[in-house]
Amino acid sequence: MSRKTQNRKQSAAKPISVKSLTKVPFGKGFHFYADVGKYTGITVNSLSEFAMKLQMVPPESITFHFHRNDFQNWIKYTIKDAALAKRMDNAKRKQTSEDIRKEIIEIIEARTRATLS
Repeated sequence: MSRKTQNRKQSAAKPISVKSLTKVPFGKGFHFYADVGKYTGITVNSLSEFAMKLQMVPPESITFHFHRNDFQNWIKYTIKDAALAKRMDNAKRKQTSEDIRKEIIEIIEARTRATLS
């Protein structure tokens, strides 16, 4: 197999969004809520900030957003990384909020590492 063909196959196998590493304006940031009308005071403007702050938001915020697909929609439509949003959507929904937190962080960190390599 030629090097060109091999490189094409590798890039087709790992569609990475460069947008995943960029910051968005505050208004387009992800604003964590514990419930409708209960803002936690935490907003993130990038995927790396999202993974970092996800470690400290209240568990009820994780459950609230995950089951409403808020995380997935922000990543898909604002960060412009549909593949990452799909991976997050495949996370198990019948887990505790701590299990969801851990799985989402692992998914984001794996994606960020892949984007950087």
